[in-house]
Amino acid sequence: MKPVRVFAPATVANVACGFDSLGFALTEPGDRVEARLGDKPGVHITAITGDGGRLPLDAAKNTAGVAVIDLLRRLNDDRTGIDLRIEKHMPLGSGLGSSAASAVAAVVAANELLGSPLTRLELLPFVMHAEQVACGAAHADNVAPALLGGFVLVRSYQPLDVIKLDYPDDLWAAVLHPHIELLTSDARSVLRKTIRLDDAITQWSNLAGLIAGLTTRDHDLIGRSLKDTLIEPVRSLLIPGFDAVKAAALERKALGCSISGSGPSIFALCRGQEQAREIGAAMRAAMDRFGLGSDLYHSPVNATGAVVES
Repeated sequence: MKPVRVFAPATVANVACGFDSLGFALTEPGDRVEARLGDKPGVHITAITGDGGRLPLDAAKNTAGVAVIDLLRRLNDDRTGIDLRIEKHMPLGSGLGSSAASAVAAVVAANELLGSPLTRLELLPFVMHAEQVACGAAHADNVAPALLGGFVLVRSYQPLDVIKLDYPDDLWAAVLHPHIELLTSDARSVLRKTIRLDDAITQWSNLAGLIAGLTTRDHDLIGRSLKDTLIEPVRSLLIPGFDAVKAAALERKALGCSISGSGPSIFALCRGQEQAREIGAAMRAAMDRFGLGSDLYHSPVNATGAVVES
């Protein structure tokens, strides 16, 4: 049987007011994984490129391997061998769902290799478990949009309830990745354990407004709702130049600007490609003043998620 090659995209999680519950997929960057039948039973990672030798080849300690191990376990298959080759095209610790992308690409490739016994939605718990191995929390706001595409709301984790949302066709993102690394575990450690009721009410209202704005294609409502009163004020202190970058995006009429995932990447939602490029350039110029290099991506919302390339 021919090997299967899959691309899985980067994602923006939280989307300001949707901590651990909202995310959307980008068209770039992303990771690729090739899966092929192996000679030995079980999951084996034969090579990883693009990671600078930092990621483990042990499948039980790698998010891609963990997801495929879970898939074989779910199928009660202890005879099949699957070899994975991982191509990392995303910076580690970027806040763009790097671990999620490789796990999603791997499990979609393995499922395809085995004849697609499970649906995309049925694969979701496997990549959530992989996220738990990577950062200690089985959150789905990166893996769900990488797997399913588009904007995804995680309404509940127990039981798992994931909903794809409508959104305006002209919605683009400008995403700036400053050249620093911020581990998810470190970014979670600075969060407050308790919050004021007034702040919680504001956050809930903004999330409800954002979802309403997306589904009714109301750009003004999206902009009014893209505000994070709980997480951004704390995590932004870990990102040099954040306030200046956000101000630059808003001055050029971005719908909103906030931290992507746990950071340090910063995203701005925009109307159309031209505005995304203009706002992205302003964001990068603001970051340059702090002496940090950066990568800049312009992307429409990726409606398809992971794609089987061969």
